[in-house]
Amino acid sequence: MTPPPDSSAATGAVRPPATPDDRVHDVLVVGGGPAGSSCAYWLADAGWDVVVVEKKEFPREKTCGDGLTPRAVRQLADMGLEPALADSHRYTGLRAFAFGQSMDMRWPEHPHFPDYGYTITRYDLDGLVASRAEAAGATVLQGTEVTAPVLDGETPANGSLPTLSGVTVKDKGTARPRTLKARYVVVADGSNSRVGRMLGTSRQRNLPLGMALRGYYRSERHDDPFIESHLDIRDPQGNVVPGYGWIFPMGDGRVNVGVGLLSTEQRWKGINTTHLMDTFVGFAPSSWGLRPETSLGPPTGGKLPMGLSVGPRAGGNVLIAGDAGGVINPFNGEGIAYGYETGRFAAAALGRALTGGGSAALADYDHELQAAYGSYYKVARAFVHLISHPEAMRVCVRLGMRSETLMNQLLRIMANLMRPDASGPAEIGFRAMELVSRVLPDPDGLDEPAA
Repeated sequence: MTPPPDSSAATGAVRPPATPDDRVHDVLVVGGGPAGSSCAYWLADAGWDVVVVEKKEFPREKTCGDGLTPRAVRQLADMGLEPALADSHRYTGLRAFAFGQSMDMRWPEHPHFPDYGYTITRYDLDGLVASRAEAAGATVLQGTEVTAPVLDGETPANGSLPTLSGVTVKDKGTARPRTLKARYVVVADGSNSRVGRMLGTSRQRNLPLGMALRGYYRSERHDDPFIESHLDIRDPQGNVVPGYGWIFPMGDGRVNVGVGLLSTEQRWKGINTTHLMDTFVGFAPSSWGLRPETSLGPPTGGKLPMGLSVGPRAGGNVLIAGDAGGVINPFNGEGIAYGYETGRFAAAALGRALTGGGSAALADYDHELQAAYGSYYKVARAFVHLISHPEAMRVCVRLGMRSETLMNQLLRIMANLMRPDASGPAEIGFRAMELVSRVLPDPDGLDEPAA
């Protein structure tokens, strides 16, 4: 799959001169994370009047694995930010561990994506991208919380998103609310998306939900050239559970260590992720030096809505982007790249809307997300259901770990790095899985149109 199209459809605007706070902005973006800052950058770079409302102040902590895959690096490079990653740890691929076996796999060559990634904390990364949006001309209001939407008319009765004239906000340290007005609104306030829920979004509970926990440890292997993924994590009783563990070297004396659990089956609900984390740390290779005395603090966690599981994502004059729209990749739990990409998709749609396309351009946004991710995520969800059964996962992993070629092709599929210009084993294999997924019932009971 190729990256999202550029935002040339968003060009042609002339940024207005500075005006008082009661001006009507072209676009108001709720949330300054990957999706919000990406959207703001592409719109501001095209000349539109954009304001970003971010509840916290940068730099701020954010629970994350801190890994940038080639897809994420491509988006940052397109925003002119890769030079700013020069001091971050650059890694060359993924080391997979499962059932006592390991394999090192380098990122594949690709015409659109680099063959390397970086690790960088969200503490450093998110402020970097928000500052880039600001430098392009966006107004970034930090320490400003959206307290309520301001409806333009009545709330729609059909479950679609409303039309807003703006939002009410409260600045940190003040009790007096004020209103920000805009022609269009983008909601990108993360996986819990309080503002999205105010507007009527909800998660389809039959779709996979990830739960993740991560912490930092001191380690002599902090500059290892591979990030590490463990595919056979176990509960405290030694039972294999559907999920993964990771160890990501940060290059600064630390490693990011975490576990992700997939709640695809009733029997896995109620597992204590803290106990799962403790078990994984004890099970991890001793060379990493993960011990209580090397821990840098208690782990933190969060939920990961996956596979386009949150909606509606377009309606009225509102778009939902990033984790707020449940766009995390079910194959690998990656969300940063898809935040940047959906923010860019949203910017392109809004550019078309602002240049005369109106609400039809916003409706196209969700069609474009389905075209880009719909079939891929359907295959991913089927894969997630498969590995939810320990014996099936054991057979698949053991077969795969015997073949370096097979595992490298699987990496290409799971990281969404299939080539558009070639028909290698990964591309052929994925197309076969996609064709099968179209004729078989959806694993989650959805009746989706073909993308």
